[in-house]
Amino acid sequence: MMLSRPSLGGALLLLSTAVAALAAATHSDGVRAQAVQPAVAHVENGPPELLEQYCARCHNDDDKVANLSIADLRDNDLLIGKHADEWEKILRRTSLDEMPPRNKPQPDPAMRAAFIQWLKGSLDAYAAAHPDPGRATIRRLNRVEYANAVRDLLALDTDVSRDLPQDNSGYGFDNIADVLTVSPTLMDRYVNVAGKVARMATGMSSPRAFVTSYELPKDGSVLNSGRPAYNERASDALPLGSRGGGAFKYYARHAGIYEVSGWLNANTNNETDRLKEDKVSVRVPLKAGAHTIGMTFHRTLAPDESVQTLRNDLDKVPLPVDAPKPLPLDVLVDGVRVKQISVPSYRLSPRYSQQNFPRDVLQIDVAGPYDASTKDDTPSRKRIFLCRPRAASAETACARKIITALAHRAYRRPVGEADVAPLMKLYASERAASDFDHGIAAAVEGVLVAPQFLFLVESDPAGSAPGSVHRVSDLDLASRLSFFLWSSIPDDTLLKAAEEGKLATPGAIEAQVTRMLADRRADALTKNFAGQWLYLRNLDQQRPDISVYPAFDARLRSAMAQETEMFFGYVLHNNRSLLDFIAADYTFLNQRLAAHYGIAGVSGTAFRKVALDPAWHRGGLLGQASILTVTSYGNHTSVVKRGKWVLENILAAAPPPPPPDVPALQETHDGRKLTAREQLEMHRANPACASCHVKMDPIGFALENFDAVGGWRTQDAGQIIDAAAVLPDGTKFAGFDGLQKILLARKDEFAGAFTRRLLTYALARGLIAQDMPTVRKIAASAAGDDYRIQTIIKGIATSAPFTLRKTPAK
Repeated sequence: MMLSRPSLGGALLLLSTAVAALAAATHSDGVRAQAVQPAVAHVENGPPELLEQYCARCHNDDDKVANLSIADLRDNDLLIGKHADEWEKILRRTSLDEMPPRNKPQPDPAMRAAFIQWLKGSLDAYAAAHPDPGRATIRRLNRVEYANAVRDLLALDTDVSRDLPQDNSGYGFDNIADVLTVSPTLMDRYVNVAGKVARMATGMSSPRAFVTSYELPKDGSVLNSGRPAYNERASDALPLGSRGGGAFKYYARHAGIYEVSGWLNANTNNETDRLKEDKVSVRVPLKAGAHTIGMTFHRTLAPDESVQTLRNDLDKVPLPVDAPKPLPLDVLVDGVRVKQISVPSYRLSPRYSQQNFPRDVLQIDVAGPYDASTKDDTPSRKRIFLCRPRAASAETACARKIITALAHRAYRRPVGEADVAPLMKLYASERAASDFDHGIAAAVEGVLVAPQFLFLVESDPAGSAPGSVHRVSDLDLASRLSFFLWSSIPDDTLLKAAEEGKLATPGAIEAQVTRMLADRRADALTKNFAGQWLYLRNLDQQRPDISVYPAFDARLRSAMAQETEMFFGYVLHNNRSLLDFIAADYTFLNQRLAAHYGIAGVSGTAFRKVALDPAWHRGGLLGQASILTVTSYGNHTSVVKRGKWVLENILAAAPPPPPPDVPALQETHDGRKLTAREQLEMHRANPACASCHVKMDPIGFALENFDAVGGWRTQDAGQIIDAAAVLPDGTKFAGFDGLQKILLARKDEFAGAFTRRLLTYALARGLIAQDMPTVRKIAASAAGDDYRIQTIIKGIATSAPFTLRKTPAK
C-alpha cells in the first residue's frame, strides 16, 4: 500500500516552510559556546628592506603590476589583517622563488629567507590573535551524505544516492556549501526518495513484483598469457576458482520467492545476444533485507579449452569438434551456492573462433517478490519500532516514543515539542486513513525531508554580536566530525559525548577521531575525499582506444581503482606517513594488475600487499595506473595533464588558466610523427604558452615512460623516450625516480598541499587567507611526527577554523 498524497504533501510542506526559519534559529538551549576574545596582534618590525628593493619597482602606486602596490602594505599589524590576501600571495610567490621574476634582480638567499620568516611570523601571529573561522553558511547534505545518513539512521543497507541527481562541485569537492544549491525540482526528488525509503524501512512498500537488472561488461581484451580476460574470477564476492559472471547487492523489500536469471552471451554477434534460449533462471527464497546475488561458472577453462554456444539457426555456423560439454553455472546468494545449472556448450574448431568469448554471463536479473510476506522483522523495523501498542489507546504514546527517538538521531541533537509536533501530525493524518504502521511510515518520510535532517544548520549563543567569534557547540562539533570522517550522521557514542559536553575536555576530540577512523564508516574518506582529490571518480569515464591498448577492459579499470583505494586506506588506517603517497616500497595488486605492470609472482584475482622492487618504478601514487590513466587521453599520454595534476594535487601550485584560443599540439611534422617532447617544444615557441608550460612540462616529461594506461614503455613514436627534465630554477632530473626525489625534497610543500585539500573538504568551503596560518601550523606539526596522516586529521579536527564559528550578520 502506498502512502497517501496528503502525507507526501505534508512532508513537502514541512520542508519548504522550515528552511528559512532554520537560518535564523539558534537552538541556544544547552549550548556550551564560549566566546573567543581576540588578543592584540603585535609585529615587532615592519616589512624588511626586500619589499622596497625588489618589489616596489613594479608594485607601486604608478605601475601597480597585478593591481598591487607595496605602499598600501607598509603599515604594521593593522594592515597585516586588512591585506591578508595580498600578504599570503606574496608569501607564496616568494617561497616558491617565483617573485621577483627570474629576469629581474634577485635578493640573496639570506635576505629572502629572512623576509619569508618575518612574513610567516607576522601572519601567524595576527591569525592567532584574531581568529577568523570564515563565513558561516547553511549546507545541504549532498547525495552521498544523504544516502549514508539514511543508511545509519534506519539501518537500511541500500544506496539511495543513485536516485538523486549528481551534485555540483567547487574547489575540487562536491560537499562545498556554496555550490550545493536547492531548487523546487531537487526538493521534489528528495521527497520522492524519502517516501520510497520510508516504505522500505517500515515494511510498507508494495509487494508487487518487478525486475532489477545488473549488466556486466562485455569486451574482448586478452591477458599477457593469451587467455581471454573472462577466464578468471570476476569478483571477490564469488568463489575462488570460478570464472566470469558477477555479483551485486540487492535489497529484497519483502521475504518471498525471487527469480534470479542470467543472460548468457551468444558468441556469434551482438544481434543474437539476450535471446530466450540463452536465459537461465532459478527461483530462490530470500529474506527481507540486503543480499549479494552472484552468478558464475564453477571453474576456469584449461588453456586448450574454448567452449562456445552453437547456433543452428544461422548461416555458415561452424560445426562442433566434439559432443556438447556441460558447463556448471553456480547461482549464489550471500556467497552460498543455492543452485547449479548445467549449460551445454561446444568446442569449435579454432579456425572458426574469430575472437569468440568463452560462455559467460552478460546480465543478471532479479524478479520478485512472489508470495511476499510483509511482516518481516528486518533490521530497519527493529531500529524504528521501539514499541508495539497492544491497544488503540496506546498507539499515540508509542508513536511519540518512536518519532522522538528517530528525530533525536536524525536532527543530531535533543528534540522538543516544536520538533515532534509536525511529525506527530503527519503520523495522525496517515493513521486515520490507514493503520499504525502506515502512520509511522509517514512520520519517517517527514523526518527524511525535514530541514533539520537535510541541512547542517549550526547555532549561535543567545545574544552573540554579529561578527563575533565563538566556539561551536559540542552538538554542532559532533556533526562536523561525523560528516568530515564518515560523510554521515554521528553515532550514539559521539552524540552522547556531545550532549554531555565532553568534547570540550582536553584530548576528547583526538580520542573521538581515533575511534571513528577505526570504524568501517571511515572508508568514506577514501571514497569521497581521495576519490575526488586523486580524480579516481573520473576513471569510469576513461575510454582508452582498444586498438592501441587491447588489454584494457572494465576489469583492469576496476583493478586500477582498487589498488589506489586500498593504498590510500592502508595509509589512513595504519597512520602511515604522507610521504608514502610520493614514494612507497609497497602497493596492492592482483594478478591482472601485476601482469599489466610486468610484475611476476602475483597469482589470482584477490588483492594483496606486494613489496616493490625499485627497478619496477611503481612506488607511490605517481606509479599507479589509475592516476596515470586519468591524466591521459584515450590514445596517448599528456605531458601537460600529468604536470598540471602534480602541481595541483601534490604541490598546491596550480598554473594559471590557459589563454583563449590555445592551438592544438601538432602531432606530425614533414610527414614524421612527433614525440610528446617534440610536440611541446613546438608549442612552447609561442611566448603566451611558454610561461605556463615551463612549470608543467618538466614534471610531465618525467612520467613519459608510462603509457596512457599506466604501462611501462621505453619508446614513443618509434623513438627512445627522453625522460630528462629541467625545473624553472635550473634543477635537472630524469624520469620517475628523479621526480620522486624532487618531490621528497619538497615534502613540506606536499604536507601543506595535502592539508589544504583535506581542510577544504573538512570545512566544506574554499579556504581563505585567514586559513593559511592554520595550514602551516598543522603541516609543521605533522612534520614533527614523520608526516603521519592522522596527525593532520587530528590537527584539522582541533583547529580554529573547524572548532570556531563566526556569528553571521543579521
